[in-house]
Amino acid sequence: MTASSIILRRARREDVGKIVAMLADDPLGRGRERIEAPLPDCYFQAFARLDADPNIHLTVAEEEGHAVGCLQLCILPGLSSQGASRGLIEDVRVASDRRSRGIGEQLVRWAIAEARAQGCGLVELLTHHTRLDAQRFYERLGFSKSHVGMTIRF
Repeated sequence: MTASSIILRRARREDVGKIVAMLADDPLGRGRERIEAPLPDCYFQAFARLDADPNIHLTVAEEEGHAVGCLQLCILPGLSSQGASRGLIEDVRVASDRRSRGIGEQLVRWAIAEARAQGCGLVELLTHHTRLDAQRFYERLGFSKSHVGMTIRF
C-alpha cells in the first residue's frame, strides 16, 4: 500500500485503542501509556475533551478501514508575533508495520496546510532529543531547530 490509499479523517471514539497502541509503540511511549484490556477509561475521557475542543484536531490516517497513523494539531491563539495563532503538532505516529510509506509525511503536510488555512502564522512541534530519525524527517519537511524544550511531569 502507498500513501495514496490513505484517507485522513477526524478521529472517532472507536480509534482510541489503536491510537494509544501507536503512542505506546516505542521505548518512550511504553513508559507513558497503559495497554490493557479493557483500555483504561482515562483515554476515553481525554478523547471526549479533545473531540469537544474546536481548536484541537485529532486526526487519523485510515487504510482499508483501519487507523494506521495519527497526529494532533492544536490551534493556539496568542499575543506574540502580533497576535498570530500558531499550530502545534503533537503525537505524530504511524503503525510500525506501515512506516516508510509516506503516511507520516501526508499527516504532517495536512497539519501544516490546515494550520495555514486557519490563519496560523507558524507551525511548531516538539520531538524528543533522542528521536534522531524523527528530527531528520521533520527537517526534510521544512522544519528547523529553533527552541530548547523543557518539561515538568506530574
